[in-house]
Amino acid sequence: MNSDDEQLLRGRIYGHDHDDPNPGPLPHHTYAALVGGPLDGLLLDITGWRPDEVDDGAALSTELGQFPGGRSLYDPRPGKPHTPGPGVSCRFYYSGDAP
Repeated sequence: MNSDDEQLLRGRIYGHDHDDPNPGPLPHHTYAALVGGPLDGLLLDITGWRPDEVDDGAALSTELGQFPGGRSLYDPRPGKPHTPGPGVSCRFYYSGDAP
């Protein structure tokens, strides 16, 4: 990934197209900030996730990881708080890639 790719990803929502006219966060939605790895800087919409789902993290499809078409794994850090409600409520940290 080059610096142009990184700039496209910053502050955007995972799963939205790069040319989406409104790629940013929506009011009344809850997000996890993705930290590290190929999706660094993106927000993951976790609106409606149960606390145990948030604790499990996410395996996110991406063409930018070690395995194109595979998944990048992001997990919350144990003991790090997540706040309920709209906005960025927690951080998911990169833990590796899977085919």
